[in-house]
Amino acid sequence: MKRVLLTTALILGMLATSNAQDSKTLTSPDGKISVSITAQNGAPKYSVSYDGKTIVAPSSLGVQTNIGDFTSGMSLDKASAVSDINETYSLPNIKQSNVNYTAKALTVDFTKGDNRMAVEFRVSNRDVAFRYVIYDTKQTKVCVINSEATAFNLPDATTTFLCPQSKPMGGFARTSPSYETPYTVDDQNGKNGWGNGYTFPCLFKVADNTWTLISETGTDGGYVGCRLLNIGGAKYQIGFPQEEELNGFGSTSVQMALPGKTPWRTITLGGLNNIVETTVPFDLTEQKYKASQQYIYGKGSWSWIIGMDPSCNYDEQKRYIDFSAAMGYQSVLIDAFWDTAIGYEKIADLAKYGKTKGVGLFLWYNSNGSWNDAPQTPIGKMNNSRIRRQEMKWMQDNGIRGIKVDFFGGDKQQMMQLYEDILADANDFGLLVIFHGCTLPRGWEKMYPNYAASEAVLASENLHFGQGACDNEAFNACLHPFIRNTVGSMDFGGSALNKRYSADNQHGTTRRTSDVFALAVATLFQSAVQHFALAPNNLTDAPAWAIDFMKTVPTTWDEVKFIDGYPGKYVIIARRSGSKWIVAGINAQKETLKTTLTLPMFAAGSTVKVYSDDDQLNGSVKDLKINKKQQVAITIPCNGGVVITQ
Repeated sequence: MKRVLLTTALILGMLATSNAQDSKTLTSPDGKISVSITAQNGAPKYSVSYDGKTIVAPSSLGVQTNIGDFTSGMSLDKASAVSDINETYSLPNIKQSNVNYTAKALTVDFTKGDNRMAVEFRVSNRDVAFRYVIYDTKQTKVCVINSEATAFNLPDATTTFLCPQSKPMGGFARTSPSYETPYTVDDQNGKNGWGNGYTFPCLFKVADNTWTLISETGTDGGYVGCRLLNIGGAKYQIGFPQEEELNGFGSTSVQMALPGKTPWRTITLGGLNNIVETTVPFDLTEQKYKASQQYIYGKGSWSWIIGMDPSCNYDEQKRYIDFSAAMGYQSVLIDAFWDTAIGYEKIADLAKYGKTKGVGLFLWYNSNGSWNDAPQTPIGKMNNSRIRRQEMKWMQDNGIRGIKVDFFGGDKQQMMQLYEDILADANDFGLLVIFHGCTLPRGWEKMYPNYAASEAVLASENLHFGQGACDNEAFNACLHPFIRNTVGSMDFGGSALNKRYSADNQHGTTRRTSDVFALAVATLFQSAVQHFALAPNNLTDAPAWAIDFMKTVPTTWDEVKFIDGYPGKYVIIARRSGSKWIVAGINAQKETLKTTLTLPMFAAGSTVKVYSDDDQLNGSVKDLKINKKQQVAITIPCNGGVVITQ
């Protein structure tokens, strides 16, 4: 009897070992990307290859929870049949208005006793995405996820283009992390930023002409916002928030009802065209509620970037309303302290005046409740549901178009829920929402129809605050189209035409970039709502051709095409709005960029306008006839730009 039991045990053990070594493979529709999923010695793992080359070596999968360890002792139990995904959706406020998402899908189940975890994979022709599903059991209907084992083991020769995560409760008024730190480029692996990992998205050059962008999407109030931690060499792992975030309040873990799903982890692969053109943050997400109205996007002005706090007064804001009307813009953003410097009654008067001019108002709010020391007002309103909804009702009654909410406190689940609550309440009252001092948006344009944009970048305010930011403006601008802005709308607030960042245009920091550069970034930086750093004096002191362009540049786009560039050096991108194409380029290199572009979007024999700079950054515009090869020779000096449009 003992011999029979022993034999049976050996057979079962062999079957379990064999089952654990089984692997499943999922290949992209075009066959270039392949994902392999397995359980090696009980540890769930995956790997990714592109064009036959390993991009992600076998890397850990799984989560650590209070109901079980889903990272070891697991068996690959079963897998679904590979299915085809062919979905079409339309969004007016992302880089491409109509998207056809084609991918292969596979769900792999891992088991450990009564506990079961699935990993859902999607593979398109440029993206790999996966997320976890934790199932309930007879005994467990809820769980706490304490950490993820999710890793990305990249090739040793990989170089990095990363933004370090800030330590919490530092910086201005203890408002960090704010996703406002400078990138390091072409850097080596083995570092961990400033000791706290890196902010998503994270860009890697894994080989010549082969790049990888790692990020996440679909994060809402049911999870935490994550970061990327270096765990040695070219190995990286998902990190949860830091304990000190939110002034130390709340858990860094995730509380989840079961069955529950995590956000998607995304890996975009291939040339820089795939990185710039990817729509993966939106391909994988779903709308969470219906829009309460048709939201109006568009252009606007704001006085604060040039005039700072003293510009927040009734007369100056009325002047900016007139300025927006003269530019054909849809809005004016009134920044901090409006509640005391102007007052609610006078704001209502400005809203009425703006309505006569076709100009709506965005109002600034402090998100703060108890997580930092930022004193700017209005304060203590957006963090309380009862007060927030009363405030939003007042805004609705007075025709306010939207809000800009600032100074958030980190990425814990409570804070992610606050983002979602603000958005949902604002939709009830027909308000667009812009976030500043905030986390990265993660597919929010599709999830929340009244979401407009987030900062989450070293934005234009730094150009006012320090000359160093002005000196590095072109370098930073040559990064954002490849990294931050490729995964979500970016509220930068740039395109200044003042020579100096001051109300009189005579004092303060000096802009190093050209006027053509300012026009180019208005196209390069994507956000459906853009409040440009223009000033009323620009109507008379800026070149007429520059003002005319800024009057008509779109903020919503139907298509994007990467043409040429290298992160931190130069970038040339084409965007289409309706039937109109705009090609925009800038250069941060010391040497002048000289190249010939093939532009099939412009018909041979057609005439285009070319905005360009000479060696002294003096801009001009001229008409050019497109030749038979549909090519245009361009020259972009350092800190200069080029714009080609119909």
